[in-house]
Amino acid sequence: MSSNHKDIRPYQGMPPQLGERVFVDRTAVVIGDVHLGDDCSVWPLAVIRGDMHHIRIGARTSVQDGAVLHITHASDFNPGGYPLIIGDDVTIGHQAMLHGCTVGSRVLIGMKSMIMDGAVVEDEVIVAAGATVSPGKVLESGFVYMGTPAKKVRPITEKERRFFTYGAGNYVRLKDKHLDEGYDRA
Repeated sequence: MSSNHKDIRPYQGMPPQLGERVFVDRTAVVIGDVHLGDDCSVWPLAVIRGDMHHIRIGARTSVQDGAVLHITHASDFNPGGYPLIIGDDVTIGHQAMLHGCTVGSRVLIGMKSMIMDGAVVEDEVIVAAGATVSPGKVLESGFVYMGTPAKKVRPITEKERRFFTYGAGNYVRLKDKHLDEGYDRA
């Protein structure tokens, strides 16, 4: 990653930490106490803001165009606050919003979905496009959730289960093409 990337920046002395072979588009913003695992990709206009708590994102996770990832700060209203924790092989769809929640590994978060403070999405879950996961809700592993508020609608299929790692791998290959073209060099 080029040191000339102006929108990967520290906050109060805490710089983002990027793993190996990470791609961050020049129009994306990554601020503060953020760790991106190996082979992650952050696409145009995404915002990952770890300014009042930490954000940890596992390997091979893609944060697609226009997604917003933030935290909940600690206060009298939220003792301890809520960091944002995301596992490995997660695909975060375009314009999704994740706020102070925990997302397991091998998860598909649909476009324009919203996952709110204190919610937990276990491993191998599909959050459908446009779904809203209410604060504190737990989404059980192995199911598809849809709607506002998000409700369990059916078990995931074996084909969907295989798609988790396929989808993550597809974004790894795509970000590698961007890196090979030198796009990360300002």
